[in-house]
Amino acid sequence: MLIEFSVSNYRSFRDKQTLSMAATPRLSKTRNTFTPSSAEKLPDLLKVAAIYGPNASGKSSLVRAMGVVGRLLATPKASDEPLSVSPFRFDCTLKNAPSVFEYNFIQGGLRYRFVIGLTGQRIVQEQLVCYPKGKETLLYDRQFDGEGERYVFGKTLEGGKEVHCAWRRLTSPKMLFLAQAVTNSSEELTQLRVPFGWFQTGLLVVEQNSMMELSTASIRFLQMVSNRTNDLRDFLKALDIPVSAIELNSDDVDTLHNNKKTTLKEIFATAQKNKVTLTHSSQSGDAEFDFSEESCGTKNLIGFWLPWFMINQAGGSGVLCVDELNSSLHPDIVTDLIDKHLDSGLDTQLIFTTHDTHLMNEKILRRDQFWITERDVNCATCLFSVHDFEGRESEDVEKRYFEGRYRGLPLIRQG
Repeated sequence: MLIEFSVSNYRSFRDKQTLSMAATPRLSKTRNTFTPSSAEKLPDLLKVAAIYGPNASGKSSLVRAMGVVGRLLATPKASDEPLSVSPFRFDCTLKNAPSVFEYNFIQGGLRYRFVIGLTGQRIVQEQLVCYPKGKETLLYDRQFDGEGERYVFGKTLEGGKEVHCAWRRLTSPKMLFLAQAVTNSSEELTQLRVPFGWFQTGLLVVEQNSMMELSTASIRFLQMVSNRTNDLRDFLKALDIPVSAIELNSDDVDTLHNNKKTTLKEIFATAQKNKVTLTHSSQSGDAEFDFSEESCGTKNLIGFWLPWFMINQAGGSGVLCVDELNSSLHPDIVTDLIDKHLDSGLDTQLIFTTHDTHLMNEKILRRDQFWITERDVNCATCLFSVHDFEGRESEDVEKRYFEGRYRGLPLIRQG
């Protein structure tokens, strides 16, 4: 469960900007919130956040920023390959400064704060803090400056001094200490596995133009776990795609077949095109279509189904972040997906960017669930909630947005 995410000095983000999933008290639509499972008293969290703004205002950069840890885990870097970060370019003083990302989240009933700072050359900051019973407790802190790299290990961090030093020696400049510690620790040491698991399977980030890759991964997943084919069929039928059967043909026998611990990253790594036939039903009869013949919208839905399925299987507390959710999808389908998510009864969260103001409907979402990105005079992204502006809960959010009441509209010059 995500509480909030912050980013600074990354792409169009100069100063620290924060997306908060903490629900504002005293707003209605309680189906849009849930009470987090935690040993400490925390505010209710939002199940959905919709991010609006003009083109090139930072929406995609925000989604990409949220996926930075996932990319570090999925693609270990060679010593001569730079890390995929880009500092804010309109301020020369930040050229060599790190891009900083901060995740505040709940996993296994415990709140964590994970901060990471990156340059193209190395990780210069990595800190993990937990909050048992609300008390801030350092697990470890890694810092690099002109004098070298320093580690501070918390007094409660399991493993002991010798194990900590071994983890440290194994951690290269471009690799996460968290990942190395978990990979090289015995199964009895679980303290770091819990937050690591959140980044592995609890936070799924779908970046722009990756739905086609995801649709291939969805088919590959079904070839590994064939008893889930009906889940995809029923998902499509519920969204008015008349698919009555899905047939998968592959000569490949995958060693990950029916492995319940399979992650989305492993599926990406093994994804490949295979023969897939979808049977569509109508009053006139049935017809078979090859996957390549399906519309872009259907392919996008097939791609979206996989992370949708996985967060709903991850203990009912996963976070799915999607760039341009409305891409090639009818607005009513997007609305239905959000309704299904809100009514699922699970503590899952959906964060997405969109230009579809059809969703700016007070009957669906609350004021604190609409977020806006805009560029300031220095081309830096500012991120804020509609709830930051004065207004009534029942006001026409879409109308006020187009009136410029919340800013975040493109400035189009005439002539």
